[in-house]
Amino acid sequence: MPYGDAMTARTRSEERRAEIVRATLEVIAERGYRGASLAAVAERVGLTQQGLLHHFPTKEALLVAVLGERDQWDALPGTEWRAELLVALVEYNAMRPGIIQTFSALLGESVTEGHPARAFFTRRYTTVRAHMAEALRAEYGERLPSGLTPERAAPLLVAVMDGLQYQWLLDPESVDMPAAFRDFLTLLGED
Repeated sequence: MPYGDAMTARTRSEERRAEIVRATLEVIAERGYRGASLAAVAERVGLTQQGLLHHFPTKEALLVAVLGERDQWDALPGTEWRAELLVALVEYNAMRPGIIQTFSALLGESVTEGHPARAFFTRRYTTVRAHMAEALRAEYGERLPSGLTPERAAPLLVAVMDGLQYQWLLDPESVDMPAAFRDFLTLLGED
């Protein structure tokens, strides 16, 4: 196959994969994590289920690609992480329960050895902790009012964000995720 043809085929394959990921996001938004079957996604993009499996060999692989796409939206390159941006992110997450449900379900499953999403989440949390430390440093400098360094406080900030998502998914009427997150940020800043 000539070089140009190979590039065109690769580009078409990448475009098709992107189309499948977008369709998966739509199906998740409409039907939730459990209702997002491979058959529903395949139908949305005009493929058979086998055709879909050519691009994503398992539902987990497809969902990991969806989460990767989600992270691309959440972490704009060159963005300086600040507390206001984190609050905006939590507010945005409250508007997309299907994606948050998918994230949370896969996160829970990924703690088992050999799970296809384990490497994704391990890498993601390394990056997210670094971004949170950056946000805390921008807000408080090298020490928070509590005396913790941004690096020591970053895992706690991530734990609060993820924990609030779980609580909100389980009982959205009782847990105001954005308000609770703002309350936590207030606690961080107290002397």
